[in-house]
Amino acid sequence: MYPYLLFFHSVFRWLVLISLCYAVISGLLGWLRNRHYSGNDNRIRHITATISHIQLTIGYVLYFESPIIAYFRSNYDEAIKQFDLKFFGLVHIALMTVAIFVITIGSSMAKRQANDQAKFRTMTLFFAIALLIIFVSIPWPFSPLANRPYYRSF
Repeated sequence: MYPYLLFFHSVFRWLVLISLCYAVISGLLGWLRNRHYSGNDNRIRHITATISHIQLTIGYVLYFESPIIAYFRSNYDEAIKQFDLKFFGLVHIALMTVAIFVITIGSSMAKRQANDQAKFRTMTLFFAIALLIIFVSIPWPFSPLANRPYYRSF
């Protein structure tokens, strides 16, 4: 099960990034151009939040199935001294959870705003903050924190 979880978590990473980037750009353009907040904008907000929640769910299941995390939990005093293990055992999951909270709060607040510009502004700001947190938290191949390939296969 673990290799499948890794694969789906890797694939969904790209869906989250693409949808967040699209939502931020769409929100920014709507905000700056004083556009009307349409049903399509609302769908973008909702789909982005949904994809993010699916990714977080896959991530939590992966977290509790991972042999790396099992080692981290059973050998905490030793593992906390190794940054790669600390990254996956604490940093990655904590920051990703915070990022999804920010997306959820931003999505919820945006749909409740009174006017179109406030909806775009709220969506843009919250989603951009979450996107920054996610960029820092992903173990990119070039990351000094922890690195993994761009795509994990079976």
